[in-house]
Amino acid sequence: MKNDVYYKNAVINGLDIFYRQAGNPEKPTLLLLHGFPSSSHMFRNLIELLSDSYFLIAPDYPGFGQSSMPNTSEFEYTFHNLSFIIEKFIDKLKLKNIHFYVQDYGGPIAFRIASRRPELVNSFIIQNANAYLEGLGEALAPLAAYIESDSEEAEKGARVFLKLEATRWTYLDGASKPEKISPDSYSLDQYYLDRPGNDLIQLALFRDYGSNIALYSEWQYYFKNQQPKAVVIWGKNDKMFIEAGGEAYRKDLPNAEIHQLEGGHFLLEEHSETAAKIIKEFIER
Repeated sequence: MKNDVYYKNAVINGLDIFYRQAGNPEKPTLLLLHGFPSSSHMFRNLIELLSDSYFLIAPDYPGFGQSSMPNTSEFEYTFHNLSFIIEKFIDKLKLKNIHFYVQDYGGPIAFRIASRRPELVNSFIIQNANAYLEGLGEALAPLAAYIESDSEEAEKGARVFLKLEATRWTYLDGASKPEKISPDSYSLDQYYLDRPGNDLIQLALFRDYGSNIALYSEWQYYFKNQQPKAVVIWGKNDKMFIEAGGEAYRKDLPNAEIHQLEGGHFLLEEHSETAAKIIKEFIER
């Protein structure tokens, strides 16, 4: 029997952090951390499928979804700062023994938190969230160029990722059945991207993405030495975070389960039931 979903806000450092909550707080906690250009909306189907078994929390980062969107002169949009806000959010909600579900941007946010406070981590559920160089696909080339240079030409290339055509591509490319992907998903993401000033927020995070790559070796050291329990659920047709990135977790987490699914970057749009089954079996073990 599914549980109701509640839509709430927590004030963190003066920012309203919107989040979805479902399930019984007495049950295992899943913290669902979304990627670009999405929000907690990407987890709506998974929340419905898992709410009878777990306590689910899915926040929107500053500048995303329904959370506060201070401009770039009021808040420094870096992955370090996003991780700091989410860490404060975890403390505010008194979350402990967390199963971190991470996708895309959720990876560098959660891995930073885990490196600082490993005691918060019960396990990782990793969906197309990279921590290895071999996982970086050629489709990211324009963003790699922008990390290297903020020239007008490089910025123009990065801005392509903010357009509807690119947002739609991120959802549809690699999907096993594109007709199962609801256009509501990428249309909603684009609505948030098109808000005045949001382009500068996203460009700031694009520029800062190199800080994540610089920490890969630190996160790998954390995996190797802490050996957190982990399951990888990967859309193997993703051209940004490619299949090799999912397999690479075996190097430092030899006991990790790895599931390569016929899907793309946002595989939950068509494989939420499969993901829910994998998660339940993993946590029960």
